[in-house]
Amino acid sequence: MGSSDRLRPDAALKARKALDLPGVRAGVTTPRAIAPGERLSLRDHDDYVSVTMEFRCNLRCVHCMIEGTMDRLQPTPAPLFDKVLEEQRAHRRWRGLILTGSEITLRADLPDLARAARAAGFERVRIQTHGVHLSRPGYADRLLEAGVNEFFVSVAGAGAASHDAITQVPGAWDKMLAGMEYLDRHEDVRLLTNTVITSLCYRDLPEIVAALGHLERLVQMEFWNFFPMAERDDKRLAVAFPELMPYLRDAILAARAAGRFVEVKNVPECLMGELSDALVNAQPLLMIDPAFWQEFDRNQFHRCPHRAACASTECLGLTPAYIARFGDEAEQLHPLISD
Repeated sequence: MGSSDRLRPDAALKARKALDLPGVRAGVTTPRAIAPGERLSLRDHDDYVSVTMEFRCNLRCVHCMIEGTMDRLQPTPAPLFDKVLEEQRAHRRWRGLILTGSEITLRADLPDLARAARAAGFERVRIQTHGVHLSRPGYADRLLEAGVNEFFVSVAGAGAASHDAITQVPGAWDKMLAGMEYLDRHEDVRLLTNTVITSLCYRDLPEIVAALGHLERLVQMEFWNFFPMAERDDKRLAVAFPELMPYLRDAILAARAAGRFVEVKNVPECLMGELSDALVNAQPLLMIDPAFWQEFDRNQFHRCPHRAACASTECLGLTPAYIARFGDEAEQLHPLISD
């Protein structure tokens, strides 16, 4: 399967059927092939398959999605990982593989996994990481030599004080940034960042963009609005959308001015206005312990008073946890009308 085949509307469905296994889910929002307008995000999710290979972490992020289930979720078993590789060798269904988990760099065999992926025909191998280990002497080189060429790094704050307070590990920011700066010197590397938007950091979003402005290989910044994987926001980490939107808009505009693609997740599309093209709730095909989805489904997305009249195919609406704290935002939200 060549790159043109991967763009066919049925390619993602065929890839999904090829891995019709417990715990595998695909994104459900607008496919890239029919997304309107100029490409202002990578929107390459159909080109990737994501495999969860680790459920340990040495940070203690306040907003962690799986802090209550990390001790019982299991990494993808080796035979299922091998099935992904076999499918790629036989059909070249994807361009890239994402190796993810609570913290994938805690796997001692991560370079071996990457080498196996490249040997199976994956052009891009991405790791999703907090980035702390990337500054260890020689570690990033081992990953690069093994074929890892994309790094999706979690950035919690705009500097050491805020980032380390949210991750609850002193020095996490300095190590993460040093690792990204080292990788930035390598020509084939692509850097992406993800910031979870919470009440602890939403005012810092434009400053986060500025703090990473010197990275030449940072191609995309993602801003994922927090949801608590529960029916209530007991930690009070969610932000009311009227409070959030000015800071988020400034961050999007600043990132685009710096030449970055931007993706925003879990914000109502109608609130995005002329920046609605940044809303991309799609995700790559994900292989994960099926028990994860039992917790994820507690979010009960699509709670919006205007849903029945809205033409959006990208919006996830509100969650019960948000509504319990802030109401249904009936006056703030409005239905989008199809042309």
